[in-house]
Amino acid sequence: MDETPTELIALQDLLDASFARASDHLTGIMAVERRLSAERLVADLTGIAVLNLATVTARGEPRISAVDGHFLRGHWHFSTDGGSPKARQLKARPAISVSYTPRDGYGVFCHGRARVLDRGTPEFTAFYDHCVRVYGHSLDDLGSDIVYLRVEPDWMVGFAFEREGAV
Repeated sequence: MDETPTELIALQDLLDASFARASDHLTGIMAVERRLSAERLVADLTGIAVLNLATVTARGEPRISAVDGHFLRGHWHFSTDGGSPKARQLKARPAISVSYTPRDGYGVFCHGRARVLDRGTPEFTAFYDHCVRVYGHSLDDLGSDIVYLRVEPDWMVGFAFEREGAV
């Protein structure tokens, strides 16, 4: 967990504000006792998460794909080939929805905007270095046009149905 106290507060504020705007249907499923706190999210979301990512085509058609998601500093991060359809769609229309649902009874859902991280910035360097630690090599080794992205969330919720013996 590398989040600073300020980042944890901002994440908790986002979670609280998102639940405050949630529908009755959602809050019925994600009752208060099932909601994940910022501290629980960052504790749970370590390593690589298969992140379901939704984009929109130029004709307004939805597209979903999966990426290796990394939850760092209170934000989802991922990479992709810069020539991929998802990269082109996000550059033109950065609105994005992501979800992480590793099992029944656990989920994190987020809406926001995708932002390409500029090489040489501290944010880029932190994510790049994280990827080298996780994968054992630079993702740039996979292609000449790898883009590194961060989701700037404007809505995020998380929940867990606790089960006996579940982690």
